[in-house]
Amino acid sequence: MSPPEHAASEAARHYHTATKHSYWSVRSSGHYLDWDTKPFLYKIYPALEPIRLPQALPWATQETLAVLRGEGPGAQALTLERLASLLFFSAGVTKKKVHAGGDEIHFRAAASTGALYEVEVYVVAGELPGLDAGVYHFCPGDFSLRRLRAGDFRQALAHAAALDDICRAPATLVLTAIFWRNAWKYQARAYRHCYWDSGTMLANTLATVTALGASARIVTGFVDREVDRLLGIDGEREGSLELVVLGPPGTPAPGPASIPPIEYEVIPLSKTEVDYPLIREMHAASALSHPEVVQAWRSAPSSVTLTRPAIPHSPSGGLGDTILRRGSTRRFAHEPIDYEQLLAIMDRATAEIPVDYAQVGPCLAECYLIVNAVEGLAPGAYFYSREEGRIELLKAGEFRAQAGYLCLEQELGADASAVIFFLADLASVLERYGNRGYRLANLEAGIMGGRAYLCAYALGLGASGLTFHDDDVARFFAPHAEGKDAIFVTVLGRAARGLARPELLAPG
Repeated sequence: MSPPEHAASEAARHYHTATKHSYWSVRSSGHYLDWDTKPFLYKIYPALEPIRLPQALPWATQETLAVLRGEGPGAQALTLERLASLLFFSAGVTKKKVHAGGDEIHFRAAASTGALYEVEVYVVAGELPGLDAGVYHFCPGDFSLRRLRAGDFRQALAHAAALDDICRAPATLVLTAIFWRNAWKYQARAYRHCYWDSGTMLANTLATVTALGASARIVTGFVDREVDRLLGIDGEREGSLELVVLGPPGTPAPGPASIPPIEYEVIPLSKTEVDYPLIREMHAASALSHPEVVQAWRSAPSSVTLTRPAIPHSPSGGLGDTILRRGSTRRFAHEPIDYEQLLAIMDRATAEIPVDYAQVGPCLAECYLIVNAVEGLAPGAYFYSREEGRIELLKAGEFRAQAGYLCLEQELGADASAVIFFLADLASVLERYGNRGYRLANLEAGIMGGRAYLCAYALGLGASGLTFHDDDVARFFAPHAEGKDAIFVTVLGRAARGLARPELLAPG
């Protein structure tokens, strides 16, 4: 008798093994970047009129480290202005830089692997002041919404997610990924990046929601084909990743509406695309087919509670200003950061995540560190206990060279003050959550990495996300990390001075 679909995990194991980096795989790869086919970074519906979002936004002024511990104003109704602010600080264009040749580069509020921005954002909204009920696509390029469907489709989304709360949510964000946009550079490994990058974006989203006095819950269980159909995407070239249910609750959705196909033209991203079957196979294998399967997979609401002492920290920047300043640090100075700064970053990065699935432990991804230069902490390899909020020494020593090698032989790993390696016991995760658990492990690591980004910049430091030599990471942290797999890496430190700074932008 075959296992139920939500418990099967063979596809995830195969995909993970097939997309590992190693010393030899990197050197034997014949992949090169074909600049003639680089995908365009915006999804454009040429036949749809833009609905310009408000330019005067509620600014997220609360301290970044405070909102990452859930400290914000009381519940506020979701307005169009607050929705616009949430979209800007999650996925908006925040910086522009013009190179010597005249090329203009746009940077977004959240980091993305290779600055390829494969994650798209849609809004399924009930009636809001200034915005009719409908299904919308958000375009960061002109800070506009384009309406794909007119009417209230919250009940259809609630059915797909087997979650009645969505019917009363004023709006739900749907994050998707256009796989080719990232696979152009990273090939089949891009599927991992979709969850790192959507997680990094969701770190911004959750923090901004708290700062604006709203609420949010990340929904990872849903019938993929129903959500894809609602958005008018095919589930193969572009697939749904997560839902973000926004609150506080409001007027419930009316009865079900018919859902005809969406056939609006979309401008091609590039003249040709390369198909990576592993991505399609992994996404299909981790899909859920019916609301009953979603309910069985989810089984119960999350009940994990962390009780940790508050970690003191120096005053940090306001969230909005932190997001505008944030970027991926390209060079670190060999200067130490403070132990209190590192502890505050780890505390905020690993705070509870409001998710829909039943967690069987405090987290799916755990934090290991190589400390190169932290005042008050000897260089060495460490484990961060999320439950106790404590950094535990595994082995002392100078490991800059090893950190650089493990980070796919990138100097940032060797130059950083500290390197956070997110590892997961994939065997346990996949046994509990099936193939879809692979999405969750990468998503949680992405959210924690994104929070670490925000904390670092709020404290005047720098950060960047990196890839890695998979099995060598686990071997380095053995025996403590025995049986675990590397999922994501974030590096922290003081940015080297003298780098050109892009122009900061407000929305529009």
